[in-house]
Amino acid sequence: MKNRIYLIVCLLLATIIVLSSCVAKRRYVNAKMRGDKLKSENTVLNDRVEEQGNTITQLNGQVNQLNGQVAKLGETNENTANQLNMTKEQIAAQRQRLQQLQDFIDQQQKAVTALKNKLTDALVGFNSSEVLISMKNGRVYVSMQESLLFPSGSAVVNPKGKEALAKVAGVLYNNSDISIDIEGHTDNVPIHTKIYPDNWALSVARATSIAHVLLDEYHVSPDKLVASGRGEYDPVATNETKEGRQLNRRTEIILEPKYDELMKLMNGSVPFPASTAHQ
Repeated sequence: MKNRIYLIVCLLLATIIVLSSCVAKRRYVNAKMRGDKLKSENTVLNDRVEEQGNTITQLNGQVNQLNGQVAKLGETNENTANQLNMTKEQIAAQRQRLQQLQDFIDQQQKAVTALKNKLTDALVGFNSSEVLISMKNGRVYVSMQESLLFPSGSAVVNPKGKEALAKVAGVLYNNSDISIDIEGHTDNVPIHTKIYPDNWALSVARATSIAHVLLDEYHVSPDKLVASGRGEYDPVATNETKEGRQLNRRTEIILEPKYDELMKLMNGSVPFPASTAHQ
């Protein structure tokens, strides 16, 4: 009886030990599985954290790049604004200068018109078949016919021609800033003499004779005078008629204001006179 009870107790103890061992093993397995799962989840989370960290770093770089671009745009905008302001000032200054130039040119034009009127008044005693006065391209043209100035084929100024030149010289004496170009012209009828081998030589000689009369007899300043001949090559009428050839045989005194000061003003080398400022 005692042996039987002992055996039963032993079996019970063995059963308890086995059951306890199974429970502990199951718990261990479960704990290990949970641990492995946690490690796996931790690895995933670490990867995500690293990925998010890289993303944040990239975003920070982009933000810094954008901030740099914004700063550059700000500088560009400021520079553009400054340039626009400078351009507006330059445009305003250029407009003012152009207006001053226009005022100066208008004054010169008025001076040329006044000169023409003075010459017209001075030469009122001569008819249109002897003297024609006109304006062209800012110049005054005093066209004197051969019949007024010279004998045919000659470059010697006759008395009536000198009288007309005296009137012109009187006007020029009171207008110091005038350039005087004297051009001789002929028709196309050939000339060939010991003195003048052709029309060109005759036209030059006539222009030179006019220059000498103005210089030697009426004391016009020589630095204003230019004498040249155009021969038959600048006609004002046809050479096919007697009347046309007569018009072509002329000497022109071309008067032009000196534009030295105007060119200096245009080049900006001297300031505009106060009188030319736009009011």
